Amino acid sequence: MKIAFHGAARTVTGSKHLLTLKNGKKILLDCGMFQGLGDETDLLNRGFGFEPSEIDVMILSHAHIDHSGLIPKLVKDGYPGKIFCTPATKDLTAVLLKDSAEIQEDEVKYINKRRANGGQPYLQPLYTVEDAKKAAEQLAEMGYNQWFDVEEGVKAMYTDAGHIIGSACVHLKVKESGKETHITFSGDVGRYRDIILKSPEKFPQADHIILESTYGNSLHENNLTTPDILLRWIEKACLQKKGKLIMPAFSVGRTQELLFSLNQLELENRLPDLDYYVDSPLSIEATEILKRYPQYFNKTIQRIMQMDKDPFLFKGLRYIQTVDQSKQLNFQNGPMVIISASGMADAGRVKHHISNNIENSRNTIVLTGYCEPNSLGGRLLEGDKDVKIFGVEHEVHAEIGAIRSMSAHGDYEDLSQWLACQDKQQVKKIFLVHGEYNVQKDFKQRLIRKGFSDVEIPEQHYETGLT
Repeated sequence: MKIAFHGAARTVTGSKHLLTLKNGKKILLDCGMFQGLGDETDLLNRGFGFEPSEIDVMILSHAHIDHSGLIPKLVKDGYPGKIFCTPATKDLTAVLLKDSAEIQEDEVKYINKRRANGGQPYLQPLYTVEDAKKAAEQLAEMGYNQWFDVEEGVKAMYTDAGHIIGSACVHLKVKESGKETHITFSGDVGRYRDIILKSPEKFPQADHIILESTYGNSLHENNLTTPDILLRWIEKACLQKKGKLIMPAFSVGRTQELLFSLNQLELENRLPDLDYYVDSPLSIEATEILKRYPQYFNKTIQRIMQMDKDPFLFKGLRYIQTVDQSKQLNFQNGPMVIISASGMADAGRVKHHISNNIENSRNTIVLTGYCEPNSLGGRLLEGDKDVKIFGVEHEVHAEIGAIRSMSAHGDYEDLSQWLACQDKQQVKKIFLVHGEYNVQKDFKQRLIRKGFSDVEIPEQHYETGLT
């Protein structure tokens, strides 16, 4: 059996890992889109490193676009089979892929106007809304903690990863030549102190582990709660500076965390009397999906729901649906909070809000999660004084900040705790994926010190055998 790493290899996005069995069967773990990698992003997303029609089965860990975003292209290019996922992941993936297709179609139209003026050939989106809808029909849901048949001699099981609603770690039992090999793919591991979700579950002993490492050399802030940090930014940006607080946030997970924290401030009579806008139809839809799965919430939020039936709703919250409504926010000068996608600020409506407000020193932009260094969010966090948005140079006069405590990815202590259920002597190899290379090198040394003897950091399209 061989494994090849065709994405999230020494980078954080584009998760794609391909198992090839001795009998020639191919199993694909995730099919994510590369994001925030500058000019090379589109080129990376147009090639897989394998032939889609040769894949026999696909197993999806969760709905985030960097894990699911190339599924429509996979199907369009010839993959005919099932795409296994959990029930909540099925619901979320369908809406996320449709939204991704809409963004691509809109952005290609905009880009093609400029290309036409320069006499350049038109570009095509990676896939269309129709491609996304067709791919969603191949999603096949499976629950947690039950082994199911994937291929002859191959069984799989999901355990809760605690990252977003429906997120899962994937566990495989592969029988070849009379021997059974156990492989675990972490997907994205959540946090053991998440404000909404249950903690990641323990999992069966593995021979080989494919482990995400986004925050493999970091510890998240725990000295202040997220509501306290949010309140500080609202008071500074809106009450003191009388400006707009713009918060790029991923539609799934991060937006709901923000809403829950703002609701907490209202329950404590600490929420400033302002207008709070969620300007993302996808975020609105994702929030409604989240509410359908309260069984995945932790005990704290379960208790809160006994006195507050909707922990994501509070006074002053406004949902923005249409493009015209979104544009109107640019003509409102009073203090307000705008939560909008995408989280890296590289696409979606938040990119327009930033372009319209970044040159005003009264305004504040606060990033709420991980940003690829080359993304707009990443460049703002690095302190760039000039940024190009939609082809136009902007001077950065707005205050730039970040809330580090809100990551849905586990830090190195969370990842170590997730691994604690394993007998280190039985783990033959850990492959580190989904992380920046310098972070992975630090995390590798940490794991070796903890007693894991063989830790490898594969590069893009690297293939190796599993014994």
